[in-house]
Amino acid sequence: MTRWGEYLRVVAPEQVETLPVISRRRKVVAATALVGAGLLGASLATEPGSKRFYASTGAVAGLWTLGGLASGPLHLGWVESHDQQLRRPVLTPVATGVGAFGFFYGCALVARRIPVLERAISGVLVFADEGDDRLVYLTTLANGLGEEVFFRGALYAALGPSHPVAASTAVYTLATTTTRNPALVLAAAVMGSLFALQRRATGGLQAPTITHVTWSALMLRFLPPLFNRSDRQQT
Repeated sequence: MTRWGEYLRVVAPEQVETLPVISRRRKVVAATALVGAGLLGASLATEPGSKRFYASTGAVAGLWTLGGLASGPLHLGWVESHDQQLRRPVLTPVATGVGAFGFFYGCALVARRIPVLERAISGVLVFADEGDDRLVYLTTLANGLGEEVFFRGALYAALGPSHPVAASTAVYTLATTTTRNPALVLAAAVMGSLFALQRRATGGLQAPTITHVTWSALMLRFLPPLFNRSDRQQT
């Protein structure tokens, strides 16, 4: 069973990649990042609940995933528990996702009283309020998976040993600026840092992926009611 202390033990570094693999990875990553950032911004400029919205967000998720997989070998990662056995991280990433949601929920209680942040968050949540629940969950979780495959998988590996946590978080945050939504940019900076630290600690993308999906599902389930003006006026 995985434990909270497992991230304190960093797994062995990944195998050194050859120069051709590194070169190919960096070219694929650069192209995917540019196209993906543009598609991300375009997806949130569509009408909430429209076919175009689901098609564009699905395209973004597909691009992140395919670009990451096409860049070269990716690693799921391991954790060393107290009995010195290597295991795939599962329980701790889930708990981390729940904890991250709790932090953001608390921040949301404050943000909804600050007009600029309330408008920014409501501008994102409208896509959940006015859309088909099944499709919203599907595209949201698919994007969470795709982002981890690309940003904490391919991009992180392409950066090499030179400050990959800070650099991958910076690129992730920069890509999110195309949405022109300050709430999403702030969330990308905070969660991107957490995901990158998980990537460094485990040597792979399984831990950040599980945390990202857990956090996204909880945010999608519990955050919209906080910003539903009609419900708030009745309370």
